[in-house]
Amino acid sequence: MQSAIDWSRPWYDSIRTAAGFLSADVHFMETLNQQAAALGLRNHQGLPTHFVPQAALPEGTAYEAFIGATGGVPTRENLHDFFNGLVWLTFPRIKVQLNALQAAQIARDGVGKSRGPARDGATIFDENAALLVVRDNADGHALVTALREHQWQTAFVDMRAHFGPDAQVWLFGHALMEKLVAPRKAITAHTRVVWADDEFFTLDHTGRRHWIDAKVTQGLAEHGLSTADFMPMQALGVPGWWPQQDAEFYGDTSVFRPKRQPE
Repeated sequence: MQSAIDWSRPWYDSIRTAAGFLSADVHFMETLNQQAAALGLRNHQGLPTHFVPQAALPEGTAYEAFIGATGGVPTRENLHDFFNGLVWLTFPRIKVQLNALQAAQIARDGVGKSRGPARDGATIFDENAALLVVRDNADGHALVTALREHQWQTAFVDMRAHFGPDAQVWLFGHALMEKLVAPRKAITAHTRVVWADDEFFTLDHTGRRHWIDAKVTQGLAEHGLSTADFMPMQALGVPGWWPQQDAEFYGDTSVFRPKRQPE
């Protein structure tokens, strides 16, 4: 299963540290549990976070409610849940906060046919989010404006040099990571902007990861979440994430679509 993953791809940078503990000789779930215990991970109820087989989830019990009540994360033998486990080790505070939001909604409203905006937002975040960490200055705001307005040439070509020094993309969604095992130009992330001060860009990789985990968790706790909190961004459009990002590449309007104007 893991042999299908090209770990050299830049979109796996966010989970690279967690992935470094994996071994071909040890089942991935055992490694996940060892690392979760070593990190002292706990859910919002204070219960130890651990990974359990999917069969441990009782029939009729919501996945999010089960995690909240037991600390156990039901895990299947597939890439989807494999990446989910690595994200738990990488951004544990965000994962706990998302689970707390979803568990609270389920406790209040039940599972139901409709998730509602808060659970929809949490599900999108959990499955398909990218975090765009941007320096909070005039150029950073101009870059975000260009992305929100689907001005792809401006964002990805004219402002290309800002990616890295002033703007970084950190993948969070485990379904997004799974899709990128077989990269296609059309794969698009639900992107959440995270504004950062100058200090963030002086930190090492571990320091930035911890900063993101704390900053995003605080924002979720204070403001909640909805589907309106995201903007689309093509993963392979991120400068440096794919070869031959030339005018023809970004000129493909079937992928880099102009923003739909209100009628």
